Formats: sequence, structure tokens, C-alpha cells
Amino acid sequence: MFGFIGIGVILLMVFGGYVIHGGNLAPIIEALPFEIIMIGGAAVGAFLISNDLAAVKHTLKDVGKVFKGNKWKPADYRDLLCLLFELVRLARANPVGLEEHVETPETSTIFGKYPKIQHDHDAVELIRDTLRAASMNYDDPHQVEEVLDKRMEQQLHHAMHSSHALQTMADGLPALGIVAAVLGVIKTMGSIDQPPEVLGGMIGSALVGTFLGVFLAYGLMGPFAARVKQVVEEDAHFYQLIREVLVANLHRHPANICIEVGRQNTPHSVRPGFSDLEEALRALKQDAA
Repeated sequence: MFGFIGIGVILLMVFGGYVIHGGNLAPIIEALPFEIIMIGGAAVGAFLISNDLAAVKHTLKDVGKVFKGNKWKPADYRDLLCLLFELVRLARANPVGLEEHVETPETSTIFGKYPKIQHDHDAVELIRDTLRAASMNYDDPHQVEEVLDKRMEQQLHHAMHSSHALQTMADGLPALGIVAAVLGVIKTMGSIDQPPEVLGGMIGSALVGTFLGVFLAYGLMGPFAARVKQVVEEDAHFYQLIREVLVANLHRHPANICIEVGRQNTPHSVRPGFSDLEEALRALKQDAA
């Protein structure tokens, strides 16, 4: 929602201020389609050159994050803590019974209570692999911690690729705008025998290229890259929560303590309240009784 509002504010302030100051939009509108073809087409081409097909699809998908915002909401963090509580408690009471939930999460009754988490491949795989590691009876839990840290670092690096790709496009757009402007000047110089009013219009059209390149870079593409980066970093806290709880479990802390460790290490904006979480866990215990 705020993404659309932001774009509206940018367009209104830039073009509204230009018109209020006495500017005429006609030359910009007339030149805009051709400048968009040159600048936008060149930017898209450069983007395709510098990325493979998987990265292109990933970036196009992640552009939606500008408008959708974070994938994981506060209620999802509470659900994740409840899911981990059930799994940790089952691992302590019945390790053999845990195996069916870890090996086939798509049919697990525990995972099935939380369908949004169940359908997230990264979250499920992180939980499964860590619980498998715990079942191997590592002498040093720090070994698992190290593996988790490297895995999450790699996962975050991969998720950040869309932001880097968009920022690279933003960095190149002003230069592409200059290219379009230079081509416009070349066209103008070829008509140097025309009267001043004609040459003025042609130079004005050429300058639209410079304006458009800078405007797209700093008004749209740069903020898009920054927003995607922000969303990715905030959603990474969800997977960090899995790490915190399951590492505490490796150290053999009681299940309630493991969950509280995870809750305390969750950012305040999405952290479940202590009372709300206790009520949810109490309901789980009653269902299991």
C-alpha cells in the first residue's frame, strides 16, 4: 500500500511542481515514449546481460515485495514458536515419533496446523535438517551452530541478489539518460539550419532523456532496491528465530526456555507478547493431554 502511495507522491510532487512553476508538459509527453524505449530498453538489456534466467525470475518476483511488504507477520512468529515448541517437546518425549513429522512434513499433523509455514520450503528444510543433526548426538552443539550460521549467511546472500540487481540498474540509469540526451543533441545538430524555435524544441526533447534517467534512478529504481533489501532483511529474522530455538534445544535447555530464548531474540515489532504466547502454548498442552 505504501509503495503505491510513495509512487503517487513522487509523481505528484515532481510533475505538479513543474506545472505550478509554469512548465509545459507537452514536450515531455511528446518525447517520453521514445526516451522510454531507449533508456528503459537499454536498462532491461543490461539487466538481462548481467543476470541468468533464475536471477531474472527471482528479481521480478521480489519486486512485488515493494508493494506487499513483509511475508512474515507477527502472528506467523507466534505460530512458529508454537510449532517449534511442539517439535522440541516431542523430540524429548518420543524421538522415534518425531521422525515421521521430520521426514514427511507435508503430511505431518504438527506442521499441518501451520499451513503458511508448512508451505515455506526454506523454513521447513531448516527445521528438518537441524532436528536431524540433533538426533545424531553431536558432542559439541557449536558444530551445528556453525553449520547453521553458514547456511543462513548463504541464504541471505542469495535473497539479497534482487536488491543488488535493482540497485545496479538504478546506478546505470543516469548514464543511459545521458546517452539518450546525446543522441537527441546529435539529431538537433543535424537540423542546425532550422529556426531557433524548432531547435529549442528539439534540445528540450533531448534533455528529457537526462531527466528521465535521473528520475527513474533516484525516484523509482533506487527506492525499489532499498525496499526489497529492507523486506528481505526483516523476513530473515523469521529464519533466525528457528536457529535460536533449535540451538537452545541442542544445549538441552527445557522446551519453555528454548521458546523464550527465541521470543526474546525476535525484533520488537513482530515479537509475540509473553502472555499471548503462554496462552497459545497452554492451549497446545491441553490439546495434547
